[in-house]
Amino acid sequence: MARSAYNMLLIVGCVGMLLMLSKQGSAEQHVVGGKQGWDESTDYDSWASGQTFKVGDTLVFKYSPMHSVAELGSESEYKKCDLGTATNSMSDGNSVVKLTKEGTRYFACGTPGHCDSGMKVKITTVSASSSGSSSSSATPSSATPTATSTSTSGATCVSGSFAFMGAFLALLF
Repeated sequence: MARSAYNMLLIVGCVGMLLMLSKQGSAEQHVVGGKQGWDESTDYDSWASGQTFKVGDTLVFKYSPMHSVAELGSESEYKKCDLGTATNSMSDGNSVVKLTKEGTRYFACGTPGHCDSGMKVKITTVSASSSGSSSSSATPSSATPTATSTSTSGATCVSGSFAFMGAFLALLF
């Protein structure tokens, strides 16, 4: 009886861990500008309005060497295309930005004239549990930018976790 209760408790714990991992793995990766990527021909207001950005998601900026990505610190800087006070600058052609907290962040191309031509995007991030649209109001954030040039897929993590847990359970029984 004690062995049976132990096994049941272990299974319940494993299922709970899988559920937790699947929630963490549900983060989305948003390629800024869609298939066209980060370029001058994209209407970023339209693109962003069709997205819901949640805490844990990532933005992926894919662009040619003639472009870059500058994160601006305020809406005023964004509207004026004031690139001189960028909080973060990226130029590797495949920049990944993790959305770590709720709020609004502003990005623009650092190439002279591109921001003024509309190559800029405003991203409003909502809580991971929110199901609203990207135009939901959120408290502006002074989040410290986090950017890397690599990304990992949450789906890979989750499927790997399921495989690990399956192997673990097989060893128990």
